[in-house]
Amino acid sequence: MGKPTSIYSGFYRGRPPLVGPGGTVGHKNLSLLRRFVSKRGGIMSKQMNGSTSKQQRSVTNAVKRARSLAPLTTANNEI
Repeated sequence: MGKPTSIYSGFYRGRPPLVGPGGTVGHKNLSLLRRFVSKRGGIMSKQMNGSTSKQQRSVTNAVKRARSLAPLTTANNEI
């Protein structure tokens, strides 16, 4: 069993990894990045994603880089 982080929080279970083993969050991984972009093209918050702050920063940087290089457009147009 895990060690409780505080009296009120119960047991700390951690969060599942953002990507599988060996995977990276990069601007070329468009299938992963589309999970974090809304239909209108905005980056979803970490509360909606279920990601940590560190993971959210890497996702945000990857989405912005993909937008500037144009493989990921501003609007998430899925056909």
